Amino acid sequence: MDHAKSVNETMADVRRLRSSAIFTAVILIAATAWFFWLAHPWSYILGAVFVIAAATSLWVMVWAPRKVGTVEDLYAKGDLVPAIIAEKRARGVTLLALVDIAKPDAEAPHYALVTRSIRSLPGHELVEGELVPSISVLADRNKNTISETWQMVSPMPIAWGTKDASVIERATAQISEAEWQLLVANIGLSEKVREAENQQLLVDPHDLPDDLQ
Repeated sequence: MDHAKSVNETMADVRRLRSSAIFTAVILIAATAWFFWLAHPWSYILGAVFVIAAATSLWVMVWAPRKVGTVEDLYAKGDLVPAIIAEKRARGVTLLALVDIAKPDAEAPHYALVTRSIRSLPGHELVEGELVPSISVLADRNKNTISETWQMVSPMPIAWGTKDASVIERATAQISEAEWQLLVANIGLSEKVREAENQQLLVDPHDLPDDLQ
């Protein structure tokens, strides 16, 4: 899994979040010590506030990797989904994917177009329309949501998990031609999806391939 750890941007995002949380906690702890050193009533109050903020940052440092899981967990738990390169940017590309965003207890599937901007994609040509078989990563921002659909949805390319071209080819073949065609037909909606809430745009069930209805 050395390849996955070096190129998987989902895990890189977690590492950046942890680093940011550690840095923030250090600054807040230093500020807390200074407020208590001042020994004024108002500084004790601010010191207490900063202690809570520092504790929150440290909690994020621990929570983030547990929330996301390991690379192996992400690939094992996610569903295989189709994604294509919809836009080329100065530093990377934007993927457009078709993902069922319904939670397990939902009465019916909720297919949506989702986007994700990424910086690198080894094993693929960086051209619009390139097929990028991926794994869906699904999560909520908090535990109290009662929605039938996931708030945070993103495609994680198979190519971030392996350098074996045959694995990517097999994953591509396992996705139906109708699903790929649906994405290609909607490539022009990429910008609209990027600007939508949670970067998701529900697909009309009548527009779905027969095997997804």
